Amino acid sequence: MAIHTKETGPQEITIVLGDTFDFNCVEEFRRAYESADNGTARDFIVDFRNTNYMDSSALGMLINMDKFWQDRGTTIRLVNPNPQVKKIFTISRFDKKFVIE
Repeated sequence: MAIHTKETGPQEITIVLGDTFDFNCVEEFRRAYESADNGTARDFIVDFRNTNYMDSSALGMLINMDKFWQDRGTTIRLVNPNPQVKKIFTISRFDKKFVIE
């Protein structure tokens, strides 16, 4: 399953990830959040509902997304991680940088 985006509210974009979020997704994920750079996006949701595996490059992609939107008043929420992905976020202290639901 490919990464896709959808508008889920006024100024809100959801990025829905596939089964695997790893190094092979770098360009596709970057295009997903950069394509919303039209001045209207203020809130991003990265939906991990379908994601069963992620590697360390996925953490880097999320950091790069945060840097890209930094200083624009944008919020990024990571939602629906399975227990294994949530544990990776906690160990990596992503719960201090992102809202994880």
